[in-house]
Amino acid sequence: MSENCFHCGQGIEKERILFDERTFCCNGCKSVYEILNTNNLSNFYELNKGAGIRPNDENATQFDYLDTPEIFEKVTDFSEGKTSLVTFKIPVIHCSSCIWLLESLHTLNAHINYSQVNFTRKTLQISFNHNDLKLSELANFLTNLGYKPVISLETAEKNVDHLDKSLLVKFAIAGFAFGNGMFLAFPEYVGGEDYWMEHYKGLFRVLMFLLACPVVFYSASDYYKSAWYGLKNGIVNIDVPIVLGIFVLFGRSIYEVATNYGPGYFDTLCGLLFFMLMGKIFQKRTYSALSYDRDYKSFYPIAVTKVDFEGKQDNILLSQIKVGDRILVRNQEIIPVDAILINGEGNIDNSFITGESESISKQPGDKIFAGGKQIGSSLELEVIKDVDQSYLTQLWNKEAFKKHETGLDTLTNSISKYFTFIILGIALISGIYWAFIDLEKMFQVISAILIIACPCALALSAPFTFGHIMRILGRNKFYVKDTLTIEKIAKLDTIVFDKTGTITHRKKSNIKYQGNDIKEFDLLNLKTLLKNSNHPLSKSLYEFIEVSDDYFPVEHFREISGKGYEATIRGSVYKIGSARYNQQEPKNLETAVYISKNDEYLGKFIFKNEYRPKLKDLFKKLTDYKIYILSGDNSSEENQLKELIPNYEGMAFNQSPEDKLNYIKNLQDQHRKVAMLGDGLNDAGALKQSNVGIAIADDTNSFTPSSDVIMNGEKVVSLDDYLNVCKGSITIVKMTFIISFLYNIVGLSYAVTGHMHPLFAAIIMPISSITVVTFTTLSTWILGRKYFKKQA
Repeated sequence: MSENCFHCGQGIEKERILFDERTFCCNGCKSVYEILNTNNLSNFYELNKGAGIRPNDENATQFDYLDTPEIFEKVTDFSEGKTSLVTFKIPVIHCSSCIWLLESLHTLNAHINYSQVNFTRKTLQISFNHNDLKLSELANFLTNLGYKPVISLETAEKNVDHLDKSLLVKFAIAGFAFGNGMFLAFPEYVGGEDYWMEHYKGLFRVLMFLLACPVVFYSASDYYKSAWYGLKNGIVNIDVPIVLGIFVLFGRSIYEVATNYGPGYFDTLCGLLFFMLMGKIFQKRTYSALSYDRDYKSFYPIAVTKVDFEGKQDNILLSQIKVGDRILVRNQEIIPVDAILINGEGNIDNSFITGESESISKQPGDKIFAGGKQIGSSLELEVIKDVDQSYLTQLWNKEAFKKHETGLDTLTNSISKYFTFIILGIALISGIYWAFIDLEKMFQVISAILIIACPCALALSAPFTFGHIMRILGRNKFYVKDTLTIEKIAKLDTIVFDKTGTITHRKKSNIKYQGNDIKEFDLLNLKTLLKNSNHPLSKSLYEFIEVSDDYFPVEHFREISGKGYEATIRGSVYKIGSARYNQQEPKNLETAVYISKNDEYLGKFIFKNEYRPKLKDLFKKLTDYKIYILSGDNSSEENQLKELIPNYEGMAFNQSPEDKLNYIKNLQDQHRKVAMLGDGLNDAGALKQSNVGIAIADDTNSFTPSSDVIMNGEKVVSLDDYLNVCKGSITIVKMTFIISFLYNIVGLSYAVTGHMHPLFAAIIMPISSITVVTFTTLSTWILGRKYFKKQA
């Protein structure tokens, strides 16, 4: 039975640390528990189960550059006297315990005055004494607690998201007018021969007109703009008949009041716009914690270390780098610009660009592209392109990687264009008929037809249905950008999967040993040596070797970047690295780490991608879709993939970012509706080009390419459930259309025969809207329970 760490709640797989009668998964979690316990903050664990965040066991990024005056000034919000105010972005804030702890920082550090969390934006504002606590020390302090701040060009620019409040204002005005209009109209609805009412009804009608004017001319303005935009693009969208209905209802009301024929329908008009604006607000609900359209600023460092020809180092802003400057890039740092390697031996991990974990060895004189991460000793580079002209930036800004959508191609709009012409035709024919029989009756009939046929219920069905579906999908870690995306998902017929990090675990490998038996004495020594390396394969191998974590003295440690490393441990010299570094011939299409002892070859550890569980079951369920696999990696696992996906249509390997984009485009040229699932920056173009781009993130707070959907990596094997829910939502919308049409058919049959007064038509309209909203709420809940029982 697996245990869970008392602090972070994660399962304990390797290390098991007992302290204070509690079990921890690592020394980091144990240390944080000690800090909280010592400072009487143990309530942290009572507020929320699994509240803690596991401190990152990788080398934390150095924050020393934050103490450079120019960078300090750019990062901080305010600094005067001895007090500074800084706002950090903390993506891992996830529960009430996190908020409580981060707002109790002043009890952990006397130099912190106060701290305040903005949960929706995942930011933390801290007031601190900069004379006694450096900004770099504050950032490291948060990192050690498990709340590492993200500091990048994007966060430093402090672009505050300005909430568009105009829709809320329009909604409030409509609500105010609706409520007061009903109050003023009620006495006349009740009727009677009351003298006082008869005397003042003119005043009440004028007041209702004045209340309706801002609703018609301001609150409904978005519908006018949308209708005009659709007509300019040659499309009769759903807002065209709505605008027509608003004008007829408003005009008819003015006519009745002006001629003293009746009170008009100002209250009904305000009520309809109130409900429709409520639907608009519900539709605009989105996941502000996630970013779907990102650029290079979201992951580039804010500052770099510039080196002059005398060797003097100076931290400068990234924006100040010029061609010809020399910069220093340390271990685990991202290279921000295209450059030439001057000094040092590069071991560049391009997984951020290519999606593959292979490291590339670089020697002085070699060109290094922006976006790679240096693993090993520090490098001195000469800049050959400005930051906004580097390869990585061009990859983002390339026009081919952008798709432009009008938002007019929706199910509602495709139906509304027929609906509008049919209603106008019925009104015209009825008007001509009644013109020959009763001219006064003609105006009543036309008014009743256009009022009863106003497609308000149609307009409400999609926002409320898709709004509920977005909420259900989001609770199940499938974050949809907007409601239009749900419709596009329902139309898909082709799915393209990136291999590494999408259908495979990004941080897990299947490791097999091949060679002579290794004694436990040597395994202990090898594990000690592996602990000294930051290479991804070394880390995986360290976790794989299941012996105790005893640490022995390491002597004469030497690392050759891109080849391997060696050291003397307990009298023996061990080598870990590539085939040639261990005097062996490498095998094609194989990722392996070779081991030697005293120049005698022992064996090799072969690494293969570990595929996500239950993938075979997933592909069996996706029989309605054409399946394709793309990878920037070699074809070493092609046979394994064919066995895993027997119903695949095609596979392609060694694909560059542009190759992937063109592959998607070729499928679309065959009139396919394509979804692309990918996780790396190399997938950015393909995700943009596809009809639906689904970015896979094992941590939804981490960097993901621009996309239509952000999906948790663990949920990839349940992709069919999400697709079925989106299809089911379209069925619900179609059913609400049928309900709305039934109301219209019954109402129109009375209206065209002259048996429906416009007043009755105005009453029927909101009843149909309320029926539709109730139906969508219940049906989406049932649909969610069908596929996601716990989180519907």
